[in-house]
Amino acid sequence: MNKPRVVLGVCGGIAAYKACELLRRFTESGHDVQVVPTASALRFVGEPTWAALSGHRVSSEVWESVHEVPHVRIGQAADLVVVAPATADLLARAAHGLADDLLTNTLLTARCPVIFAPAMHTEMWEHPATRENVATLRRRGAFVIEPAVGRLTGADTGRGRLPEPGAVFDACRRVLARGPRALEPDLAGRHVVISAGGTREPLDPVRYLGNRSSGKQGYALARTALARGAGVTLVAANTELPDPAGAEVVRVGTAEELREAVVKAAAGADAVVMAAAVADFRPAGRAQGKIKKREGVDPEAVALVRNPDILAELSVRRATPGQVVAGFAAETDDVLANGRAKLVRKGCDLLVVNEVGDGLAFGTDGNEAVILEAGGAETRVPYGPKEELADRVWDTIVRTLESRGDQQPAGG
Repeated sequence: MNKPRVVLGVCGGIAAYKACELLRRFTESGHDVQVVPTASALRFVGEPTWAALSGHRVSSEVWESVHEVPHVRIGQAADLVVVAPATADLLARAAHGLADDLLTNTLLTARCPVIFAPAMHTEMWEHPATRENVATLRRRGAFVIEPAVGRLTGADTGRGRLPEPGAVFDACRRVLARGPRALEPDLAGRHVVISAGGTREPLDPVRYLGNRSSGKQGYALARTALARGAGVTLVAANTELPDPAGAEVVRVGTAEELREAVVKAAAGADAVVMAAAVADFRPAGRAQGKIKKREGVDPEAVALVRNPDILAELSVRRATPGQVVAGFAAETDDVLANGRAKLVRKGCDLLVVNEVGDGLAFGTDGNEAVILEAGGAETRVPYGPKEELADRVWDTIVRTLESRGDQQPAGG
C-alpha cells in the first residue's frame, strides 16, 4: 500500500520498446506502475507485454471499466506521471489540454509531477510548433526532458532520440524524492552550468597529468538541478558516466578546453557550479612522440606552467547580473581553514569544502562537506549520497538567487 504509484504513458513511436526497460526498473525498485499506452503505442508493443511487466490490466480506452471512472481515477491516484516516449503529437495535445484518449485524460486529472521524455525526428523536435508546446508545458510546471543525440529511425542521426531508460529512471527518481516540492520546481526557468570530472594535461601522446575525480558529484548536481526544473549545461572532463537525461553535455579534456566551454556556457547562466577537479598545472611543452626510457640516463625534469584559475575568473567576470558562482575545494589537511581562505581568494558566492584521500570523495557514491558562503554562513552536510549534498548546494544557490530577486532569470 505504501508503494509509490507511477503512471507510465507510452506513445506510438519506435522507441516504445525502450519503455519496457523503464517499466522494469520501476517495478524492480518497488514502484506500483499503471501503464497507459496510446492506441498507436499498442502497434509497437502489445497489451500482454505491458500487463505482464506491470502486473496490472492495461487499456488505452476511456470506455473500458467505465464504472471505475478510469479517465479520472488513474491521474488522481498517481504520485508521478511519466510519458516515455512522448511524441510530437502527444506534446501538442497535452499543451492544448485535449482529452481524446485515456492518456490525455490522465494528464488533465493528474495533480502530481509530470515528466515528458520526447522522442521524434530532429526536424519535428526543432519545429517552432513543438518548441512552443514544450515551452507551454514547462511554464505550467511539467518536466520536459531534452532528447538525446544519436541514431533515429532508419539511417537518420540527430537530436530526438529517447534517452536511455536508466537516465529517464534517474530523472524520475529524483523528482519523486523531492515529494510535494517537485510541484513547484524552484529552478524552473533557470539555466545552470556545472563542470564535472577531472582534467588531463598531455605530457606526450600516451601520458598525461591528471587526478582521480570520477565526475560523480558533478553529475549528481546535474541530475538534482534537472529534477528541480533547471535547464542544465554539463561540461564533462574525462568521465565515463551516462549523460543525465535532459542535460546538454559538452565533453572536454584539458583545463583550457574546460575553461573555454564553461565561459561560453556561463554567458547565459543564472548559476555556475565548478565541481570539476581542474589541474593547477600543465606541462610547459608536449612531446610529439612517446618519451622513451633510456638505460642509464635519468629522465629530464618536467617543467610545469600554471593553468588558468577558472573559478576566480568566473567570479570576477559575472556574465549576467546576479549570477551565482559556486566552487568545490578538495583538501587533505586544515580543511576548513584552507577552504575559508580559498573562498576569499576566489571571490565566489559559496565554496563546498570536502576532505579527499583514500576512500574519501573521489570515485565514491557518498560525500560529506561544509558549504561556506561569502556572507559567513557555514552549513555542514553529513555523509550521505552525493545527490543529498547536491540538493543542499542547490538550496543555498536558490536562496542566494532569491535574495537577488530584482534580477530576471537568465534562462527565462
